[in-house]
Amino acid sequence: MSLFNHAVIEEFRANAGQVGGPFEGSELILLTTTGARSGKPHTVPLGFARGDGELLVVASAGGADRHPAWYHNLLALPLVQVETGAEEYEAVAVPAEGARRDELFARIVRAEPGYGEYQAGTRRVIPVVALQRTHEVPSQEGGIAGKLLDVHGWLRAQLTLVRELAREEPSGGGAASLGLQLRQHCLAFCHSLEFHHRSEDAGLFPYLEQQHPHMREFFRRIGAEHATIARLQEELVRALDAPGVGFSERVERMSRELEAHLDGEEARLLPVLRALGA
Repeated sequence: MSLFNHAVIEEFRANAGQVGGPFEGSELILLTTTGARSGKPHTVPLGFARGDGELLVVASAGGADRHPAWYHNLLALPLVQVETGAEEYEAVAVPAEGARRDELFARIVRAEPGYGEYQAGTRRVIPVVALQRTHEVPSQEGGIAGKLLDVHGWLRAQLTLVRELAREEPSGGGAASLGLQLRQHCLAFCHSLEFHHRSEDAGLFPYLEQQHPHMREFFRRIGAEHATIARLQEELVRALDAPGVGFSERVERMSRELEAHLDGEEARLLPVLRALGA
């Protein structure tokens, strides 16, 4: 991170999103992506425009011939954090495509002509990225049980969205037809699911097995389900870039497997977690 960006970020966070200097009077957000190679958080201050219920950012890089690092990051790991000064929330970053990108870019240029000058000075098509806020599904329950239900609710909601998007795609489901909207939400779901199951396998389940040795066989079965779902998840990710693969069918199979898994896990674990009182 440059010293300039670091200073802007500190000022932004210290003053509820207000900054001075060259940005005085401008609206900014802080966008935090995950490094595609490093896996570390990468925060940048960005100007933005308002779309239809979402914020739009432009990967201009000052008119450079290469996309900025944060854009490469969000293509690899679409789940991002957005800070507006008033709130912080999670979003899925979706680059606009084709005519929609051109329409959004033209609208932004009318308000901020400098972006048009950037585009005129480079051969690359400058991306416009929609930050689509993810919908939280609060469980209204506290403790570890509530956290489990919150994560499961988020995963169910994202998978439902992916299913709906997959059904809207042209038949075939190959790379030529799978849009970035579907791709980005699918990757966000898959990465979150993988992280959740790894956390359970490495942390929560060993702890609970120590407290409840009689549940050992249950945890072995759940671990096997995790392995099956991980294979389906890998197939989904590969299908995003594999022409001719039936993507919608893979999503439907994932839905069946995951719903059964989550229902069974909740039925057995929630009483145990509630008894912990934590």
